Amino acid sequence: VEQLRAAPADFQDKNMRLLAEMENLRRRTERERADTAKFAIARFARDVLTVADNFQRAIDTAPPEVSHLDGPLQSFYEGVLLTGRELLNVLERNGVKQMDPTGERFDPNLHQAMMQVDNADVPSGTVMQTFQPAYMIEDRILRPAMVVVSRGGPKLQKPDIAETPDVLHSGEMGGNGSTNAGPTASGQPQDAPPDPTRGGGSA
Repeated sequence: VEQLRAAPADFQDKNMRLLAEMENLRRRTERERADTAKFAIARFARDVLTVADNFQRAIDTAPPEVSHLDGPLQSFYEGVLLTGRELLNVLERNGVKQMDPTGERFDPNLHQAMMQVDNADVPSGTVMQTFQPAYMIEDRILRPAMVVVSRGGPKLQKPDIAETPDVLHSGEMGGNGSTNAGPTASGQPQDAPPDPTRGGGSA
């Protein structure tokens, strides 16, 4: 009799647990589907960034006087310039944005230090030059920027603790479009850039 009286309560408890598990599964599925829709082009976008870099190199290597010339050479230069600009516009329309961190504070989550230069005129840990711009896809870093960082100047105060952005590493996008994003591995403190001779890149 006691077992029969306890049976409804046991069934109700099991039913509540099952409903909770189904709700969690539904929410997780919706979140994964939304992430797939936003980051499905991450692998393709990362490959296209090489094309954008080559366009920028072609523009940078052109002599300054080419923009003032008349004839086929100027038309070719303007064509390369417009094509590179349109490529960036296409990436931005698909959620991929370019970021130039020159003059900003070095952030190991967004930047990769290639070298350090002595400069007492600016705060230590300031990005002095950008070799390769960073790209964001939605709210995640697609590719960190390769930068030159200053040292020898006054130290900046530690910034307020903020949420670490996710990083999409190569090979993390599976065939079904799912992602396994996580922050970049960096054991360096926030108030000083990492030493590029210890795995942070080479000049």
